[in-house]
Amino acid sequence: MEYDLSLFFIALLLASGLAAGFVNTIAGGGGFLTLSVLLLMGIPADVANGTNRVSVSAQSLEGVRGFHRHGALDIPAILPILAPTVSGSVIGTLLASYMPVELLRPALLIVMITMATVMMIRPRLMTPAAEEIPKRLAESPGGWAALFAAGLYGGFIQGGVGFLLLFALVGVMRYSLVQGNALKLVCTFIFGAVALAIFAIRGQVLWIPGLVITVGTLIGVRYSVNFAVRAKTETLRNVLLLAVIGACVAAFFR
Repeated sequence: MEYDLSLFFIALLLASGLAAGFVNTIAGGGGFLTLSVLLLMGIPADVANGTNRVSVSAQSLEGVRGFHRHGALDIPAILPILAPTVSGSVIGTLLASYMPVELLRPALLIVMITMATVMMIRPRLMTPAAEEIPKRLAESPGGWAALFAAGLYGGFIQGGVGFLLLFALVGVMRYSLVQGNALKLVCTFIFGAVALAIFAIRGQVLWIPGLVITVGTLIGVRYSVNFAVRAKTETLRNVLLLAVIGACVAAFFR
């Protein structure tokens, strides 16, 4: 397959990867940046979608390690949360392998606009009080449904899935933003790896561009974890709001 891997695009892949790694760790939407660069290189949409997953698992794993080092990862919650997200991601990935990615973009745009509106009207929805105890998944049908939907979308297209996971983990299940981001990265690592395996089996992954992006994302993740664990809750909420609005604008004009 022919595509443009000039020095200009290598630099662009690294830069977009760095930005995506930083944004994805504390908010979401970074996948739109890297996916756009892959498409600009002349890579078909289905292959660009698969190639974009190479960096997803790597950046997510590095982010999980970073949050764990800072004691922000709720390890007992991992297995229950993975059940709905992984099952959704397998279905989403199989759909994406055969269907155009445009089918779920309107749905994501609606969710992001709603999320931005709610965050501006009711900012406390995405910043639970310090004394709030997160809900157990077994006692939260809404949380299960939201995580399954996030996994379905993440398997389908990946870009922007962090917003959906944060809505489920923070808005519905009431984890703090730091805890929610840590668990979000566990989910994206697992179903990102599942998606990558399926795309790779179907020959829809270009490893060189994917690995170049990965180098950039790993650098971005290192800086973003340190920022996330030290920043005030209000600061993280504002970063999330700006990321949601930016992603809405980008998706609207695509």
